[in-house]
Amino acid sequence: MDLSRRAAEIQASPIRKLMPYANAAKKQGIRVYHLNIGQPDIETPAAMMKVYHELSEKVIAYGPSQGLDVYRKSLVTYYGRHGIHVSEDDIIVTTAGSEAIVFAMLVTCNEGDEIIVPEPFYTNYNGFATMAGVALVPVTTYAETGYCLPEIAQIEKLRGPRTRAIMLCNPGNPTGTVYSHDEMQAICELALRHGLYVISDEVYREFVYDGAVHTSVMHIAGMEENGILVDSISKRYSACGARIGCIVSKNKSLMTAVLKFAQARLCPPTVDQLAANACVYLPDDYIEAIQREYKARRDLVYEELLQIPGVVCRKPQGAFYVTVKLPVPDAEDFVIWLLKEFQVDGETVMCAPANGFYATPGLGEDELRIAYILNKDDLTKAMHIFRAGFEIYRASR
Repeated sequence: MDLSRRAAEIQASPIRKLMPYANAAKKQGIRVYHLNIGQPDIETPAAMMKVYHELSEKVIAYGPSQGLDVYRKSLVTYYGRHGIHVSEDDIIVTTAGSEAIVFAMLVTCNEGDEIIVPEPFYTNYNGFATMAGVALVPVTTYAETGYCLPEIAQIEKLRGPRTRAIMLCNPGNPTGTVYSHDEMQAICELALRHGLYVISDEVYREFVYDGAVHTSVMHIAGMEENGILVDSISKRYSACGARIGCIVSKNKSLMTAVLKFAQARLCPPTVDQLAANACVYLPDDYIEAIQREYKARRDLVYEELLQIPGVVCRKPQGAFYVTVKLPVPDAEDFVIWLLKEFQVDGETVMCAPANGFYATPGLGEDELRIAYILNKDDLTKAMHIFRAGFEIYRASR
């Protein structure tokens, strides 16, 4: 029997598709350092775990489709601390940031419409677009410039009759690039000129370094009708399995439409919202400590990468990823080789090939993404293995 076109076209995750190689290595007793996936090893806050442990409800009932009132009220407080001034009615809680992105695509686009997005981008945008029947129109950015946006005129040229939105991830996954206020202003002005939405994925807003400042789409004046913020607790609280996100917009008709999609899937996870709610009131030093830790991990990885001749890599200013261009034609082959053929003292490392983070065929073949989500001791070992392996791999090729 034939399957749907969507089933044929949806992309396998480049982050997870090489897991069979990692699993095979583990069966041989080899330890694999996972730098391929954004799963932090920082402990989930005790305040969040306490909610799970002390839950007293006898029935886990359906909640409101838009999310629990207590959590949405807390989110108003949370966003206010970041200079994002919204009301409860501007927020709908979602099943992770993934659902927020899908909802944003579904309410802004008809099937066959287009969204402009800088590449490389979070690989699951490809899958979400396939699910929504949307075409992604890539704006290519380059390792040599730190994956910064090109001139706004270049982006404007990509606008066509079916363009409905521009989508950004800021700070960026997979690049760690932080867009400046001027860049966000220029993107928003372009959107306003042509009646486009700006879908702003701001999952990593807390993780900015070296004096960089995060600019939200909600910080830009005039974006009340055009701005859509999508968010998640997964990285902020090291709670990837909790699956709580939200979509935020001051566009009332848009949020009314989102609510209908939310009603169709009934409600986001009730208990996880209560756990996330406890985290809103963590002291400031919680995030400050995590920022310091990720900055130290970033510096470690970056300094190790600079020791490899021919590498192209600018120091990322945000998130917890670095995308690096290697002096080899096929980074995926190198990743597979590390898992199949190379180890140091019974240990090896896994990264994510970057070709799956592009929409343009053929791009990213010589790039990979490293997620610096391990503690510094493990990260030091992993990068030692990476460097030693690359030296042997390149010589043999």
